[in-house]
Amino acid sequence: MRRTTAVLRSACTAVLALAATASCAAGQAASSSAPTGMTPSVALPPTSGTFDYQLGGAYDEVAGASIDVVVRDATAEPLPDAYNLCYVNGFQTQPDQADLWADHQDLLLHDADGELVVDPDWPDEHVLDPSTEEQRDGILEVLGPVVTGCADDGFDAVELDNLDTWTRFDAIDEAGAHALARAYVDLAHDAGLAVAQKNAAEITQVARDDLGFDLAVTEECAAWDECAAYTDVYGDHVLQVEYPDALEEAGLTFDDVCALDDRAPLTVLRDRDLVAADEDGYVYDAC
Repeated sequence: MRRTTAVLRSACTAVLALAATASCAAGQAASSSAPTGMTPSVALPPTSGTFDYQLGGAYDEVAGASIDVVVRDATAEPLPDAYNLCYVNGFQTQPDQADLWADHQDLLLHDADGELVVDPDWPDEHVLDPSTEEQRDGILEVLGPVVTGCADDGFDAVELDNLDTWTRFDAIDEAGAHALARAYVDLAHDAGLAVAQKNAAEITQVARDDLGFDLAVTEECAAWDECAAYTDVYGDHVLQVEYPDALEEAGLTFDDVCALDDRAPLTVLRDRDLVAADEDGYVYDAC
């Protein structure tokens, strides 16, 4: 249920917290109180205004209106004068990074025959294996600079995708996946970034209370009838994305979504490929 790519970048050596704090001052002023246990030095996004999910292409306005909260890929530039979340695929590889991970195949999940496991829904993505401390350390050596690079670039928060691999692949150790998530969260907080749980409705309470996530980004929670799993835990600090095909399959319209009591305050309808506003197939609506 997740979208698009994030390309790895070089390690950051600058002190990041000050830059991240300055870039998200506007969002901090507009945000409501933080969840219990949130690192006090990070800022949460506004809970009203215009939200957009731009992983397939960046643009600066929606229907002529400025954007208050936006998610963009780690390779994109943050949007000035908005609260920016940076997309990072924290638990699977990216399609355009096969050469890099070829040198780190010990960090990838293998099946009983020793073959690399791929995501059946994304067959050009391999699955990271966080089962041991050594594995997690190796993964962080590769992806840690991507997370801290988001702060260096001026993002306010990071969205970590594929937290739920342990629910989809029996060989993934749940405790190991949670430990890797906690390590990402600690790294991001140290860099001055808030951290968004991505999907994984099964563990929202654990994700916030034990792993340290500050907010949530959810795809298709209305289509899957699981929005309350996020809003009951994170309150208004949930960013909700729905897709037309999933709503149609669930027998819902976007108007139905907007009428739900448990939907997030910032809820958008986007096209499945998340294309830029000037491309064919672009869809955007909000409530």
